[in-house]
Amino acid sequence: MSVLLETSKGDIVIDLHVDKCPVSCKNFLKLCKIKYYNDVLWHRVTKDFVVQTGDPTGSGSGGTSIFGALLGNTHRFFGDEINPTLKHAKKGTVSYVPGGGENANASQFLITTRDSCDALDGKHTVFGMVTEGLEVLSEINEAYCDKEGRPFQNIRIKHTLVLDDPFEDMEGLDNLIPPQSPTFKKYPHDLRLEDDWRPSDTNTEITEQQAEINTRAKEAKNRAVVLEMIGDLPQADATPPPESLFVCKLNPITSDEDLEIIFSRFGEIKSCDVVRDHKTGDSLCFAFITFTNKQSAERAFFKMDNVLIDDRRVKVDFSQSMHGLWRNFKQFGKSGGTAADANLAGAAGSGGGGNGNNSQGRPGGNSFCTGDGRRVLEIKGGGMAR
Repeated sequence: MSVLLETSKGDIVIDLHVDKCPVSCKNFLKLCKIKYYNDVLWHRVTKDFVVQTGDPTGSGSGGTSIFGALLGNTHRFFGDEINPTLKHAKKGTVSYVPGGGENANASQFLITTRDSCDALDGKHTVFGMVTEGLEVLSEINEAYCDKEGRPFQNIRIKHTLVLDDPFEDMEGLDNLIPPQSPTFKKYPHDLRLEDDWRPSDTNTEITEQQAEINTRAKEAKNRAVVLEMIGDLPQADATPPPESLFVCKLNPITSDEDLEIIFSRFGEIKSCDVVRDHKTGDSLCFAFITFTNKQSAERAFFKMDNVLIDDRRVKVDFSQSMHGLWRNFKQFGKSGGTAADANLAGAAGSGGGGNGNNSQGRPGGNSFCTGDGRRVLEIKGGGMAR
């Protein structure tokens, strides 16, 4: 006696203990039969412990048993069937989540994601075991979640399929079985992306290659939004400044001033920083150079890559560092900082004092701008430890 759960992460097969807890298994089978669990969220993930689902409201406080669905709200819950031989000993154990105390089982259930969850024994009715799809269970367990344990991207039970049902249908159950699987309807207030979301292009005139490029771009945007939500990225649209270069394989004796003189032939430089060990002050043999415009950076890239500087053949590439963005984000938040803030940050980083200009000597203003006038969150130059 088993049920197949088709989730947005993959398929999970649950074998049921129909002989040891028949009422619990009957409730689960019949709820699956009326498609009660279709499109229901995995609303709570407690990493390396349990994952919970079964509440159509997604709040963790809803749901009813099959008896409540047939007989009304007074029969919403049914009693515990705690069997001393069924314990939460293995990963994949399935048991009910009581709705507020003993004998208050309804539709919500949990699945353990590790062995030896002894704290649940005697409190939750164990009625099944995952026999296939443990790798899917592990994927759900690894989901990024908010502080309440709700995944940032919705993970759902898409469909349920009863593989074997030994119980006769109760009177009136036929009226609850839909002729076909219900159409998915997302709640208007649910703004989270679906876990199995895939971008689609309505423009049929574009080539297959362009459609692939568009798809990759949209998927990257999706991942960036998630990283912003969990705090790993200040902004989803954040990108490294195009006018900044990364120079590595430097000679330890090469100084900031040396590099600035060498690279200044390609255009005005806003900042030139050799990155140094914060304790010893020794060069780490790489640097960041920021020009006032992208064109100057491009000229320097084409001319200076693989050139000898102080008997070292250096490597030059466009910077992919988000260091300055993160530093400013940590200090001032998403709104960024003003030029006055840049003065203070630059003075603090270089040990000097503010002077009415920002840390690169540029006039004060309302925001930091790149060479082409775009507003950015970065503080470059004097804030870098030397």
